[in-house]
Amino acid sequence: MDEHSSKGTLYIVSTPIGNLDDITFRAVKTLSSVDLIAAEDTRKTKILLDHYNISKPMVSYFDHNERFRASQLIEKLLAGQSIALVSDAGTPGISDPAYRVVRESIDHGIAVVPIPGASALLAALVVSGLPTNSFVFEGFLPVKKGRRTKLEFLKSEKRTIILYESPHRIIKTLRELLEHLGDREIVLAREVSKKFEEILRGRTSDLLVKLESGTPRGEFVILLEGNPEPT
Repeated sequence: MDEHSSKGTLYIVSTPIGNLDDITFRAVKTLSSVDLIAAEDTRKTKILLDHYNISKPMVSYFDHNERFRASQLIEKLLAGQSIALVSDAGTPGISDPAYRVVRESIDHGIAVVPIPGASALLAALVVSGLPTNSFVFEGFLPVKKGRRTKLEFLKSEKRTIILYESPHRIIKTLRELLEHLGDREIVLAREVSKKFEEILRGRTSDLLVKLESGTPRGEFVILLEGNPEPT
């Protein structure tokens, strides 16, 4: 007998990062068929569900409730329910909560199925013009503790470096990248797949001047050329 037969399935469902048309047919089908949807922000997910006429029970699953919520979801999965896990945008687990419930599902012999789709880092990478054959994704830099250490560590990284950053810290981060990693080729992908999508290319110093002349808006993907001669 299949050990998964009496258990539910956990689906890790990628959702649009901006344009609602970014969703896949398979994702819509999955969200329409599961027993429960675990969402990082149920209000944002409801907008997506309403757009596709999907009506399903939802529970919240975000950083601060991940520990106890994961245990609740495991109980439901063990009881035979199927659950779709979604984040606010993109692929769950990439700078978004998902790891704990995935790990616990695996430990309990529960099937975990990926439903591939949009990811801001990949969308930005393929249009950056920087090498795509080898790259490193670091997500958000530490806000305080460990930030300088991380920047110094990345100084010798020879692969394309990908970071996420908020509009509130983008100028600070560019200043620090210039200070610690030097004036390299850099790409800023802003509001990927949204109405005001913008791809900025140049040297770190040039884009820093450009952003300092206004008020940065929207979420950023930072893509930085690697060090060609790492020490």
